[in-house]
Amino acid sequence: MELGNGMRNRLRIKPLDRQVMVITGATSGIGLSTARAAAARGVRLVLAARNEEALASVREDLTAKGAQVAVVVADVGDEAQVRSIAQAAVDAFGGFDTWVNNAGVSIVGALADTPTADQRRLFETNYWGVVYGSLVAVEHFRAREGGGVLINIGSTLGDLALPLQGASAASKAAVASFTKALRMELMAENAPVSVTLVKPSTVDTPYKDHARKLAEASEKKSPPVYAAPLIAEAILYAARHKVRELTVGTTGGLLGALNAVAPSAAEPLMAWAAPKPGEGGPKSSSGDNLHHAGKDLRERAFHEGVRSSSLYSTAQMRPKTTMALALVAGLAAGAAIFGLSQAEGRETNPEASPAPKGRQPWVSRLRKR
Repeated sequence: MELGNGMRNRLRIKPLDRQVMVITGATSGIGLSTARAAAARGVRLVLAARNEEALASVREDLTAKGAQVAVVVADVGDEAQVRSIAQAAVDAFGGFDTWVNNAGVSIVGALADTPTADQRRLFETNYWGVVYGSLVAVEHFRAREGGGVLINIGSTLGDLALPLQGASAASKAAVASFTKALRMELMAENAPVSVTLVKPSTVDTPYKDHARKLAEASEKKSPPVYAAPLIAEAILYAARHKVRELTVGTTGGLLGALNAVAPSAAEPLMAWAAPKPGEGGPKSSSGDNLHHAGKDLRERAFHEGVRSSSLYSTAQMRPKTTMALALVAGLAAGAAIFGLSQAEGRETNPEASPAPKGRQPWVSRLRKR
């Protein structure tokens, strides 16, 4: 795009305390955690969800702490309602700088037992919600001086599917491909948009409570489980830095890499390790948020042994520090090996000057024991 003064519109990412951020699915889990973390850093917020009462509660809590918050009741599976979110941001704050596509639903059950109507509804939220939000955000950023940041919340399930979560995994794989293709197209036109895909591993959220359960399966999450604020920090990092992709949690990253390199090994492993359906066949559940808004307002489920940090995530968000530490560790290891080889060389070389009494090489003293 060309601005009125003939200068090309270039991406200029603002500090967090000068940003307006849109977050979908903002009344529970990762969305709620991100809203709280962003508000604490002075971000002005436009929060969207289907539950009007929950939205009002979040707004009341955050405004009491000094945050500026606008809320929009919207179903991201409806394009017109997604556009109403963008319009609310324009009306309240004159526009937005970062858009976070976070809203999502899930199904637990074998694909053969999952009604296609339920799978379609899941894709309306998880995939089409991301598509509608991304296109609306890009349209806004193209016309806005300085552009903006688009953040799509995917999952490590998009890299490696799990039994009994096939529909969710398929939607996350679709989100990953859509996000990558959109990023490349925007690169080609030199658009002022940063596009980031955030891929959480297993997270301590009310995920299982909100899922439509069509089969009895273990309620225990596969370890390790990561705290929701850790994903929120990754999202805020992406809102401030131009970064392609962030994977939160070591296990998800490693399993994704294994699947990319050796899928014939990864798939049998996951088939063996995944929870098995209980006896008695499919079981419908009530109270899920697949077709209707969820009723509770929780950020975390507080499972046992939840991790609040991830070295794998930190390495991606602090690459220079990580490389420096790796270099120091490498130099230290090299110095130790060099010192050992020198000591052994003096011990085995008959022409080498003997060490003064009481100052024999430590390798020699160890060998005499």
